[in-house]
Amino acid sequence: MPRLVNLGSLCVDHVYGVPNITSAGETVASRSHAVFPGGKGLNQSLAAARAGAEVAHAGCIGSDGLWLREELLGAGVDVSLVREVETPSGHAVIQVNPRGENAIVIAGGANRVLTASDRDAAFARCGPGDWLLLQNEINDLEAVLAGARAAGCRVAFNVAPVDGREAAYDLGAVALLILNEVEAAALAGVPEPDPALDVLCRRYPSCDVVITLGRDGLRHGRRDARLRLDAFPADAVDETAAGDAFVGYLMAALLEGKPMREALVLGSAAGALAVTRAGAASSIPEREAVEALAAR
Repeated sequence: MPRLVNLGSLCVDHVYGVPNITSAGETVASRSHAVFPGGKGLNQSLAAARAGAEVAHAGCIGSDGLWLREELLGAGVDVSLVREVETPSGHAVIQVNPRGENAIVIAGGANRVLTASDRDAAFARCGPGDWLLLQNEINDLEAVLAGARAAGCRVAFNVAPVDGREAAYDLGAVALLILNEVEAAALAGVPEPDPALDVLCRRYPSCDVVITLGRDGLRHGRRDARLRLDAFPADAVDETAAGDAFVGYLMAALLEGKPMREALVLGSAAGALAVTRAGAASSIPEREAVEALAAR
């Protein structure tokens, strides 16, 4: 079976339960504090592994993040390409209000010290039929994208979070582009998701483009074809890793050879279940529960 090679971030997440997300000049007392494994890369690798995919993760951690590697290893992820460096691990400060909405501040840390050797090792692990998965939390993505193209990797890129660097990316060889509404607007230069989808599909005609809209479902496009899917209803506790659960399950389904619509439904079900649990990686659901919801 083809594998997923994820060249992605690993983070230590500090999650604070707050009565309301702070605004400028405001101090809010946290009702709770917990530490979870996280980072979009780690979350998506974990989700794909729980969905049944063969996953290899490449990335960097500091000595304070060795337990992140153990989390992936415990889920069956190949961590032979996760390298320890002197820089402290990436971390995130996450506020979550009673409605499950969040606000996140990320410190890149070790996720921003990947070298050409790290990139080349990930490319070398990709074989025929495999997918290389990327997010926007590592360094030198222009070089990553160029190297992946030269190596012939089939690339899925979750352009999250947008931080201004994405304007310079050459996405011409990306096969699957995954964005939320904010990220799609930034990349397309159009605020509304449907026109943004049209712009991106025209700009990248050989690419599948997926825009996730939370409670409003998702949009998918390829050239002139369009698909809308509603969201599964969910009582949100913490939305932190919903998008990562979606991406991991989507990629696992595509690796199994499922058609795009079926893969999107499975990913949507995983995202809906993820918001019902606290934390990021800890909220990623198991395959049996996801399939049960998708079957409805």
